[in-house]
Amino acid sequence: MTYKTIGTLRPNLFKEQFPYDEIPKVKFNNIQLPFNIPEDIWITDTTFRDGQQSMESMTVEEILDIYDYLHELDNGSGIIRQTEFFLYSEKDRLAVKECMDRGYSFPQITSWIRAREEDFELVKSMNIKETGILMSCSDYHIFHKLGMTRKEAMDSYLSIAEAALKNGIKPRCHFEDITRADFFGFVLPLAKSLMELSKKYNIEIKIRACDTLGLGVSHVGVELPRSIPALIHGLRHYCELPASSIEWHGHNDFNNVVVNATTSWLYGASSVNSTLFGIGERTGNCPLESMIFEYAQIKGNTKDMNLKIIPEIADYFENVLGVKIHSKMPFVGEDFNVTKAGIHADGMLKNKEIYNSFDTEKILNRPPLVAINSYSGLAGIAVWINNYFKLSDKEKFEKNDPRIVPIKKWIDREYEDGRTSNIRNEELKKIVQTFIPDIYNLEKIEAI
Repeated sequence: MTYKTIGTLRPNLFKEQFPYDEIPKVKFNNIQLPFNIPEDIWITDTTFRDGQQSMESMTVEEILDIYDYLHELDNGSGIIRQTEFFLYSEKDRLAVKECMDRGYSFPQITSWIRAREEDFELVKSMNIKETGILMSCSDYHIFHKLGMTRKEAMDSYLSIAEAALKNGIKPRCHFEDITRADFFGFVLPLAKSLMELSKKYNIEIKIRACDTLGLGVSHVGVELPRSIPALIHGLRHYCELPASSIEWHGHNDFNNVVVNATTSWLYGASSVNSTLFGIGERTGNCPLESMIFEYAQIKGNTKDMNLKIIPEIADYFENVLGVKIHSKMPFVGEDFNVTKAGIHADGMLKNKEIYNSFDTEKILNRPPLVAINSYSGLAGIAVWINNYFKLSDKEKFEKNDPRIVPIKKWIDREYEDGRTSNIRNEELKKIVQTFIPDIYNLEKIEAI
């Protein structure tokens, strides 16, 4: 059966929350909803689809390289469960074929197509089991973009979904702009009708809840449609979707993309959609690497994932794809575990755990470093030498070591002469070798 939408002659644009000539509002109702974390949660990737739209098009070889990296990062854990591809062009299809020929279990390959009958045949011919289908949900899109009524939009979406099911393809229905949509007037009847189709064809249907403008709010006690707890709770309990059929897809317009994705896990969605380093249009998508760390904190482990490869992937994006990663970006930015304040460096010298929240060298192959400038002091220089040259506890320098004094005097002269920039690693390495020529004899370890 098809569940009726609440008909309306005029769109419900929730202007009390989205006045447009003002900053959006958060409305509270103080309803407290329980956590409902699924037993199995995972991450999906859209670097090749949503992410690639924001940058220069990748070559087939580059797509294959990144797919290999995703596989190495997942390392058989199944935490990075899927990744999605366009099938528009011959290049897209060749890249998918090359990736499929790898034979990897994870990440599984899914597609994104235009909602046309011939495209379903294309998905089927390539032996892809799941494809994304756009189903815009808010009246902003239904009335103003599509020029339809709610009933017309819903009938169109159900027809498209059924065409996929008839071809034996699992539809992943992208509920676009769900954080501005009428949940009970459109989202619920559409989701319930899709579940009926799922039962009829005995094929799972997934729903990707898309926070298209990053308007979702993670706080408890917030009204729909902005409340992520209420949206996920509603999909689970009113629409009767299993956790495994619910996926969250967010954007970072209001700087909440990571916490919003995590909130969707906490309230009952099994999967969150992401891109490597958060690439995506406007302010970007949810960073995949950040969600790995969210997963680790919720589950207490990352199974067999190979997190040490993350810096290598970041280097590939910067040096091969030309994607600039902000130096302050958590886990991957050049400065994410670099200390600059002298007092912090002194703490690092005494115990790395004081200003490093986890062993970044063991987990990410990124030892904590100190940026050397006019404020670093003797402690900062000692920390830099110890970490850069990977000295053992037995051989490491203390801040009162006399060998450091001439290095400090050289640095002081640089800034007295008008320098304002940090001392670069390669520059400082040469100075250390000048004043401590036997530095490599301490451990006979090549500098990082």
